[in-house]
Amino acid sequence: MNQVDNAILDALTHVAFPKGFVQAEPSSVVTIDNVTYPVWRADALVVGSGAAGLRAAVELQRRQQNVLLATAGLYMGTSACSGSDKQTLFTAATAGTGDNFIALAEALASGGAMDLDTAYVEAVGSLHTLGGLQYLGLELPEDRYGAILRYQTDHDEAGRATSCGPRTSRLMVKVLLDEVKRLGIPLLTSATLIKLLHQRDETGIDRVAGAILATGSRAWNPSGLAIVTAPNVVLATGGPGELYRDSVYPHKCFGSLGLALEEGITLANLTESQFGIGTPRSAFPWNLSGTYVQVIPYIYSVDSEGNEHNFLADYYRTTQELASNIFRKGYQWPFHATRVMDFGSSLLDMAVAHEQQLGRKVYMDFLRNPQPVPGDVPFSLERLDEDVRAYLANNDALAALPIERLQRMNPLSISLYNMHGHDLTQAPLQFAMNNQHMNGGIEVDIWGQTSLPGCFAVGEVAGTHGVTRPGGAALNAGQVFAVRLARYIAEAGWRGESDAVEALATGPLKQINAVIHQALHHASGRSLVSLREEIQARMSDYAGFICHVDTIRPAAQAARQLLASLAHDALAIQHQAEIPGLFIWRQLTLASAAILTMLEEYVAAGGGSRGARIILDPQGDCLPLTRHGPLAQWRFRPEQQADKKTKLTIQYRENKFIFQQQPLRKSPDLKGNYFEKNWPDFLCGEIYHKQ
Repeated sequence: MNQVDNAILDALTHVAFPKGFVQAEPSSVVTIDNVTYPVWRADALVVGSGAAGLRAAVELQRRQQNVLLATAGLYMGTSACSGSDKQTLFTAATAGTGDNFIALAEALASGGAMDLDTAYVEAVGSLHTLGGLQYLGLELPEDRYGAILRYQTDHDEAGRATSCGPRTSRLMVKVLLDEVKRLGIPLLTSATLIKLLHQRDETGIDRVAGAILATGSRAWNPSGLAIVTAPNVVLATGGPGELYRDSVYPHKCFGSLGLALEEGITLANLTESQFGIGTPRSAFPWNLSGTYVQVIPYIYSVDSEGNEHNFLADYYRTTQELASNIFRKGYQWPFHATRVMDFGSSLLDMAVAHEQQLGRKVYMDFLRNPQPVPGDVPFSLERLDEDVRAYLANNDALAALPIERLQRMNPLSISLYNMHGHDLTQAPLQFAMNNQHMNGGIEVDIWGQTSLPGCFAVGEVAGTHGVTRPGGAALNAGQVFAVRLARYIAEAGWRGESDAVEALATGPLKQINAVIHQALHHASGRSLVSLREEIQARMSDYAGFICHVDTIRPAAQAARQLLASLAHDALAIQHQAEIPGLFIWRQLTLASAAILTMLEEYVAAGGGSRGARIILDPQGDCLPLTRHGPLAQWRFRPEQQADKKTKLTIQYRENKFIFQQQPLRKSPDLKGNYFEKNWPDFLCGEIYHKQ
């Protein structure tokens, strides 16, 4: 194994973004109720500038669509600012024995609650969407024969993962931003989506017609409001990271689940998220997966008096079992309730959370090997489970200390923390359990279109995943659906006449301005900070990865009461600069209530523990064991197998949640696909129409 030059490592971690983009200028100005608003017109409005949104904008522009790209923060969000030891892309494997798209689709949907046609779409789309990124300049690692190098990741038995290092998604953003600049796609920055515009088409069906944005410019009106008319709106706003206090998301990740609910759009699987170990947001939010744990560092806690606790030794029976499960967190990183049983790797997650509840700080020390379980032999690389020992040996990583193994396997992971002021070669790393990803989201069809015609969702805001997903499948899904929605809009998008701007925007603007006026003139109203703290505390304490069957309903009721209170108890803001936050937190209040309501309904129907959460229940059938015996307080409900075959959907209509359990869409029947027979369907655009 060659040692990589520091200049190469530096280029893969210090990723600078291009500047000098075309700034969008308004098409016209309109006066409504004596207030002037700038108006932009586009074939498609893309909201969000992460990897999914940028790819959608690029693909739309390539297909001769007039695109407007609106973003609250161009270089912000999870794609640009988050990652892991080697951030993963999960696609069809081109190395070794090749791949099978049906098998890949089955792997994507194996956790249950995922539409099977979506899984197949993501499988077959993975190769050419990945190829598109390579064409734009994304340098994926290859062997001398041109096959992309692969490894095993979370929920991945075949080894379909690949990576550019810790900053894979940031590198994706970079090459896509380069293309946005080259294509001259206009950007509207400091722009927050606060309302969709609607109109009836020629058949009387409600469809999207544009949006109202809160911008940083007050050149036309004091509130910075702007209008965009567009027959297609693409929501690429990311996940709701700000819903949780204990979150590994970068700051200011809000998503648009609440906005979608306000607009009557259907959401799916809001109960399904990912939680795992990572460094806290107060320092440098980052997932501690992959090689960070595969080098088997010493994990311990420190109490308020400075005493060190080898706490994992209370849970695992032998030093070998303890060390091997630390390693397995590398590719079993997300919490999963089934792995709490039989001394599995998620027992570690529960143990870390328990230490946090005791008020202790938890650390990972790369300068020490794990301490032994009392009464057992010391740690040794010769005493590891067979698969663990083989992985380290295959990667020439049998050095004496974790830091030496990390330097051998992934020096980039050390450089990354150095960038953020923490030297892993000198000091232990504090970490915690955090919310990391929303698997559910806005329900979409196989072209990325939501239940509101003309409105599309892509990336984390789209609810394309089920209970679990392989690591890197989210990045793949965002790219696949960005390409597909662009094709759909270009080939089969609505071509009707839009209503006049005044007709579209007068009613929505009246509602928006009333909310703003009330917040600016209600000094005794509740602050956004207070609202945020209540929501984040409730979500982390009652809708985190550990839920108790007796506390979910009261938490859901409290969330709905908070939502109802916003109708008559105004929020207070001090300045127009807070207007985006005013609408963001109103919508996050709605999203929080929806998640807790769906969780309440799921548990009330007998739903049990699965990927996102463990449902603690004194009557549960599953009793975790530790070295000291059973832990009765962690008794939990198992998942009902029938729940894997359905998905949960929710809508918000007339101030009420409408909850449904829906059958999954089936796998496509491919037996009748033949070239001569099906080519005309492609040429005539029939592939875009529902069967």
